[in-house]
Amino acid sequence: MKSTLITFDQITQAEDYFAFFGLPYDPQFLNVNRLHILQKFSRLMKEKGTANPDMEDTTTFNQYRELLQEAYSLFQTSSPQAQKLFKVFNQKPSNVVLMSEIEVE
Repeated sequence: MKSTLITFDQITQAEDYFAFFGLPYDPQFLNVNRLHILQKFSRLMKEKGTANPDMEDTTTFNQYRELLQEAYSLFQTSSPQAQKLFKVFNQKPSNVVLMSEIEVE
């Protein structure tokens, strides 16, 4: 598969990202954690600050490959709840008082 930005921009499946970068993965693990891995990968890419990565450049290709591997590895040792990537994990219910919020006078 030729590593071009056009090809990269057309990828929609997690498995295709791993194939594009030539990374091994456990299909069962990826199936369970795909959204979290892709969300973390997206955040890591934004942190790099490259809006249009040049996938023809070997250095850039390898950097993004490492970012995807980092996102994948993160969820092998951590849970989605611990990473709190999605808004739902950061929202406080409006009708619930947590025990930690109760003060004894």
